[in-house]
Amino acid sequence: MENVFHSVRLDDEKCKGCTNCIKRCPTQAIRVRGKKAYIISDRCIDCGECIRVCPHNAKYAVSESFNELLKYSYRIALPAPSLYGQFNNLDNVDYVLNGLKKMGFDDVVEVSKGAEFISDATRKMIEAGVLKTPVISSACPAVLRLIRTRFPNLIGNILPLFTPLDFTAKLARERAMQETGLPSEKIGIFFITPCPAKRTEIKTPLCFEDQNIDGAIAIKDIYPVLVQTMDKLQPEELEPLNDSGIIGVGWASSGGEAAGLLKERYLAADGIENITKVLEELEDEKLNDLDFIELNCCTGGCVGGVLTVENPYVAKARIQRLRKFMPVSCNSLPKDFDLDELSWTKELLPSPAMKLADNVLKAMRLMTELKAIEASLPGLDCGICGAPSCHALADDIVRGYAERSDCVFSALRKASDGDEWLPAPFRERAAVHPFPEKGDGYAHDFAHTFLKHTDPKDENKEKGEPT
Repeated sequence: MENVFHSVRLDDEKCKGCTNCIKRCPTQAIRVRGKKAYIISDRCIDCGECIRVCPHNAKYAVSESFNELLKYSYRIALPAPSLYGQFNNLDNVDYVLNGLKKMGFDDVVEVSKGAEFISDATRKMIEAGVLKTPVISSACPAVLRLIRTRFPNLIGNILPLFTPLDFTAKLARERAMQETGLPSEKIGIFFITPCPAKRTEIKTPLCFEDQNIDGAIAIKDIYPVLVQTMDKLQPEELEPLNDSGIIGVGWASSGGEAAGLLKERYLAADGIENITKVLEELEDEKLNDLDFIELNCCTGGCVGGVLTVENPYVAKARIQRLRKFMPVSCNSLPKDFDLDELSWTKELLPSPAMKLADNVLKAMRLMTELKAIEASLPGLDCGICGAPSCHALADDIVRGYAERSDCVFSALRKASDGDEWLPAPFRERAAVHPFPEKGDGYAHDFAHTFLKHTDPKDENKEKGEPT
């Protein structure tokens, strides 16, 4: 089993065991046992979808506190471009960047700057034909973890380059060491993050030996202080810090990275269910006519991260408006730049989380048993057993984590006549009060039938008696 740090956590006291989360997890990493949700660590990709759908706020994400800044002599903020979409009527990014410096950061370097370098590198690599197409973006760490867990055959299609965050951090550290003369350990670099997956990647990087980032602070945590600081800034106080354009800031929302490649044959998808469908089609070789595929787990892209404060569609509209005042790009790689300097330093390996066994023969035997158990289950995928689907329950049974009797429908129907104890949608016998057939008078018939069974006054009307 892998030893993985996770930013997504569960508050047992708030959890009601409602099963809302188990259906939305893309890797089926959540079960409900003993009236509480349980997160299977090896399967969790920290996408934050369970945080988004939990009605009791029992799922949450951890991030660094501001006290962490005090450990360093020189502090650098790396704001994600999605941060700009959180502010109303923002027409100058320098207000945000100067606000961060007023809060106590010694320097601010935009992640959108690094995004423009990565866009340039990706364009050159695609033109050189050195990448397997369609190329899958590596910018979203939750997507990387999803692919290595559920779609390991697609690992070869992933863009093997630094993410904008990693490259920006590298540039920021090198510049700070040169300008201040401080050793690396005295310089603290903090990412202002829209999602928990970014912090997980910082703590346990998949594709790099060394990490230049010392922590991540959630946008929602820094926003209240930052917006008050920005309100006090005067135009004459602003230091020109903005160093990115339309291409870099465009990475904040879905389609921005792909559009920055200046290519026509690309696809951009967002939302965990949508990207899962795209990966399934890509695995079935249905999308081979594309050059590039951009995938974002969060709805709308990074602006829809669970650690932001603004509606993702509102934030996306603000980003689009802000880009009108910017140049196309402010950054590009030198012609003689060695692209190997931007490449991964570790190979991305498949996750063993979904494997039934390391031994092939044992895995085949367990798979045969799993299919037989699944066939014996009702196939309702109701989640009452605490697993997200009948397939997941069968998987748990063969692994020894569940029993066949956990399926309430199978258990009841083994009784003399358990149908009467089943919830109405799952009974096999005909309904006592069937709904009317849909036809020309459907609306009238439905209302009439409904009132007849619920309103005693309606019976009096049928008899012609006064009500």
